[in-house]
Amino acid sequence: MDIDLTPKLAKQVYGGDGGSYHAWCPNDLPMLKEGNIGAGKLALTKNGFALPRYSDSAKVAYVLQGSGVAGIVLPEKDEKVVAIKKGDSIALPFGVVTWWYNKEDPELVVLFLGDTKTAHKAGSFTDMYLTGSNGIFTGFSTEFVSRAWDVEESVAKTLVSSQTAKGIVKLDAGFQMPEPKQANRDGMVLNCEEAPLDVDIKGGGRVVVLNTKNLPLVGEVGTGADLVRLNGSAMCSPGFSCDSALQVTYIVRGSGRVQVVGPDGKRILETHLKPGNLFIVPRFCVVSKIADPDGMDWFSIITTPNPKFTNLAGKVSPWKSLSPQVLQASFKVAPEVEKHFSSKRTAEEVFFPPPN
Repeated sequence: MDIDLTPKLAKQVYGGDGGSYHAWCPNDLPMLKEGNIGAGKLALTKNGFALPRYSDSAKVAYVLQGSGVAGIVLPEKDEKVVAIKKGDSIALPFGVVTWWYNKEDPELVVLFLGDTKTAHKAGSFTDMYLTGSNGIFTGFSTEFVSRAWDVEESVAKTLVSSQTAKGIVKLDAGFQMPEPKQANRDGMVLNCEEAPLDVDIKGGGRVVVLNTKNLPLVGEVGTGADLVRLNGSAMCSPGFSCDSALQVTYIVRGSGRVQVVGPDGKRILETHLKPGNLFIVPRFCVVSKIADPDGMDWFSIITTPNPKFTNLAGKVSPWKSLSPQVLQASFKVAPEVEKHFSSKRTAEEVFFPPPN
């Protein structure tokens, strides 16, 4: 595989007093375009407000830091205002309008990952703002705007031209934004740090999986997701998506090593991962990670709403299902070697604690 898989950091696209927006560019990370994947990150300072916008792609949002408020308007539905905090994951189907507000934290940071098959540009998110210096109505004449909104031309001109910021603004302290309702979180938001664990291996690691069962809107987004916490010096079993989905991984905390091997048995990536890195595992490629002593957390999306994985080591691996004779013949080893191999990893699955 000739494509460069090296993990990359996001680059700032725009920003100001209220915060900034960063994105990963397909020119720097070619797998974005190859896999039709978009990735961006919104950072809002205290009182920062990300203006209402449409996106050309369905996506999953994950709150990396801080707390705040999000406004979500599904097509032909009323606005839902939800409180968000670190660890929250939000499914955002195509066609929603969103806004984001940091009421009181020093910084609110939200990660966005999604499929760009509907996008203006493959591998990139394009937002269409409702207001601001690049708001969609700045391109229409005052006559068209006034007739569309049924207001006087003077009012239309004021509405379109008063907000001179682009994308993100800083509101005055004390400005009253709508208050969130707890009921609005149901079915729309799942906190990955508080949700029941799908995998919990002592000394190894933990996983929370987002799918259509615990976050129904994931089905409309078309991507599943998971939050993985790998303990210090533990190993994540070599594995791959058996439904040929892409895996897009963002390193949230800690550091470690990763190796990716292609279907031809050749290693196509070996590198050290650090917070802020984004990398993509291509279809039908096997990936494994080993955390540094401080452990490593990552958030991933998988390009299918209910992903299925096959692990190639541990008690759930295919080695444990194959007969001794097949293993001997396949490895071309003596029976005693096969017995020694088969006696290992009979209890652990997915994550392996560090060697004693």
